[in-house]
Amino acid sequence: MHDSEGLGMVDEPALLERGVLTAPAEVWDLAVRRAEVIGRLATGATVGHVAADAAAVELGVSRRQVYAMLARWRAGSGLASDLVPGRSSAGRGRELLPEPVETVMREVLRSKYVSRQRRSLAAVHREVARRCRVQGLRVPSRGTLARRAARLDPVATTTARQGPDAARALQAAGGEPPPVTAILQQVQMDHTPVDLIVVDDRHRLPIGRPYLTAAIDVFSRCVVGMVVTLEAPSTLSVGLCLTHAVLDKRDWLERLGVAAVWPMSGKPLEIYVDNAAEFRGEALRRGCEQHGIKVKWRPPGLPHFGGIVERVIGTMMQLVHELPGTTFSNPRQRGEYDSDGKAVLTVGELERWLALAVASYHGQVHSTLGQTPAAVWAAGTAKTRPITVTGETAFLVDFLPVIRRTLTRTGFVIDHVRYFSDALKPWIARRDRLDRFVLRRDPRDLSRIWVLDPDGGVYLEVPYRTLAHPPVTLWEQQAAVARLREQGRAQVDETALFRMVEQMRTITDTAAATTRRARRDVQRRAAVPVARASAPGSVVPPPEPAGSVAVAEPFAVIEEW
Repeated sequence: MHDSEGLGMVDEPALLERGVLTAPAEVWDLAVRRAEVIGRLATGATVGHVAADAAAVELGVSRRQVYAMLARWRAGSGLASDLVPGRSSAGRGRELLPEPVETVMREVLRSKYVSRQRRSLAAVHREVARRCRVQGLRVPSRGTLARRAARLDPVATTTARQGPDAARALQAAGGEPPPVTAILQQVQMDHTPVDLIVVDDRHRLPIGRPYLTAAIDVFSRCVVGMVVTLEAPSTLSVGLCLTHAVLDKRDWLERLGVAAVWPMSGKPLEIYVDNAAEFRGEALRRGCEQHGIKVKWRPPGLPHFGGIVERVIGTMMQLVHELPGTTFSNPRQRGEYDSDGKAVLTVGELERWLALAVASYHGQVHSTLGQTPAAVWAAGTAKTRPITVTGETAFLVDFLPVIRRTLTRTGFVIDHVRYFSDALKPWIARRDRLDRFVLRRDPRDLSRIWVLDPDGGVYLEVPYRTLAHPPVTLWEQQAAVARLREQGRAQVDETALFRMVEQMRTITDTAAATTRRARRDVQRRAAVPVARASAPGSVVPPPEPAGSVAVAEPFAVIEEW
């Protein structure tokens, strides 16, 4: 079969799927290049022959094809996938270590490897192996640990192990970060554990430290997006933060009960991130390409390239240290302070506090800018109107984890759970001619999936086949399967799976008054229905109890931002 747009011969089975994650690399790269050129043309009301001919030369196509692509771009959503010329079969995935093992490696590298004692990698691996065995985890190989160590910031690692003099040569290399001259030209993103113990909504007892993912507009120094979660940083965290950044925040602030102004929103031209695994996934990369967002990674050994977001997060944590229940930056700073005993804020109340604090910061004069970040943002939007997103779910879906499955007469089966909708029937009738489908799934709520239309390139929401099943999270589903395996179940059926989830929830609810982990599990589960109806990652807070501390202080240390 011949592709009329100049890609040559393409296998017919490869053309049976169309979409962001199904296009082969060379086809997708062509679509992205087309989107850059056609997107520029589409900003004008009319496109004359001179501009069309210039675009044709740049893309290596005819003038007629340029106008055809322009029409598709304007008729569609202005996405790169509108210009994908071909389709392909599914790609390949990759195996990841369980998160508890990754956590052990991170903690040991941080505490044992990055220190003046300069322990060898072999000694560090022995400590990782010891901790994994104590926790009943699989011991990673030394090579795996070495690869994790290689991802560490070379400058910070060398400074911690050998001192600043040894790291000076690394810091001097590479020059300065490229200049940023407009709002949303570059947004820096990063994660951190929050230096605060939070409590659950029901018992008001400690459940541990949450995580913060923040997105900062470099030009204006405005915080354009953030998300607070009880889950460790992941590709989903990045997608949630990006979704928060591009959306109008008025509805979100109203749901939080916060009377504040936070007008910063819009699609960034580029996100600037470190080299962590959650920033390297194919779903994030192609999701950003779908929406015209470039992803750039910091050069290894040049931490000052991403210093703006790190300074913002550092200042946030300094302010958090004033809240009851803070863990401070390290045990030495904490001393004998009882973080668990003093903890009073829930995740929702912490999110409200951060929203107020960020809004206050936007109104403070920034020493580097010479004016408030809000003023710089307002001046920037007067020149260039940001591209905002109204469809929260549609945007977030492009950043959710990807699964590939074959369609059967009864729908899709994922991890022993069946999904079905009458809208699948036309595809079922010709399923023998269709390859595996691309599915998206939100780990916070498995009660529905999104199926990529093999013809139109849009997503269709498909619920449980058995609608009586309750929404569950991915971690609940995985824990239930593991428990059934422990009981000797060679085959796990859907009924047994949901029955086990209910049993585990009952046990967890009973233990929540006394067990920290159980309270954290209950709190994670409590966010499931909220995630379907409100902003990504948000938690609707309960009525504020008497004496609760959720009052934001203005950001005083603007120098750090």
